[in-house]
Amino acid sequence: MKMENQSTVSEFLLMGLPIWPEHQGIFFTLFLGMYLTTVLGNLLIILLIRLDPHLHTPMYFFLSHLAYSDLSFSSVTVPKMLMNMQTQDQSISYAGCIAQMYFFIFFTVLDDFLLASMAYDRYVAICHPLHYTTIMRKGLCTLLVIVSWILSSADALCYTLLLTQLSFCADNTIPHFFCDPGTLLKLSCSDTSLNELVIFTVGLAVITLPLICILISYGRIGATILRVPSTKGICKALSTCGSHLSVVSLYYGTIIGLYFFPSSSTSSDKNIISSVMYTVVTPLLNPFIYSLRNRDMKGALVKLFHKAAVLSQ
Repeated sequence: MKMENQSTVSEFLLMGLPIWPEHQGIFFTLFLGMYLTTVLGNLLIILLIRLDPHLHTPMYFFLSHLAYSDLSFSSVTVPKMLMNMQTQDQSISYAGCIAQMYFFIFFTVLDDFLLASMAYDRYVAICHPLHYTTIMRKGLCTLLVIVSWILSSADALCYTLLLTQLSFCADNTIPHFFCDPGTLLKLSCSDTSLNELVIFTVGLAVITLPLICILISYGRIGATILRVPSTKGICKALSTCGSHLSVVSLYYGTIIGLYFFPSSSTSSDKNIISSVMYTVVTPLLNPFIYSLRNRDMKGALVKLFHKAAVLSQ
């Protein structure tokens, strides 16, 4: 629906976090520290898996890709937010906004599929331990990752191409710290019914289908453990699945709280806080969850420090 005074915007204004100007310095330091920790933590996971032969297994193969996805996911939004907080320049170009939205969707969906692949790996390890090496062969693991990347790219590209067909009016203010897809739709002067339909169908599918696969996998794992209950079996299952379950609960808990339990009063601030949770906090906590609760990762880290100490002498 076109308006007579409609103009094509060349840039958007990101309003950022709902914080007082006098608190900008404190939050800048806080988020900078969190982002640097996220980068170093996920890079360390990738490095350990790369260097330690004992970690060349399907579980850590998927974990290395998840670490890269989390690192990239956080880098899509946080650096721009930090730069805006430091320079007080809230502008982002139209092309930059579209690119940010594309990679935001891409890495969000990629996380979903990688978490589902990791759940399937845990299901095979516990429910079919004798056939684990036969089922989870290198070719299947590589195929799962490639399919995850292709589906994520297709979903992000589909939505991005549809968004580029929309027209935007004079209002170019985004009440968020990044180019949120839903917020961009509200700024458009065009008919957004097709975009909303794609969000509802495709978006719901790429979130719920991996979650269903995860729930089915852990349902089978639980049934297998209960079939032959033993303290040793329960402890082994918890050590094998504990880290993954923690990450899944943190990641999907935030998304479900954001999209399935909307708040009518402070919805804008609530959306921003929830977005901070899964774009900043979750990628930050993942390295700690996997390293502190995983004996193999801690062993690989000790070996790395030992080698570094020997080389430095």
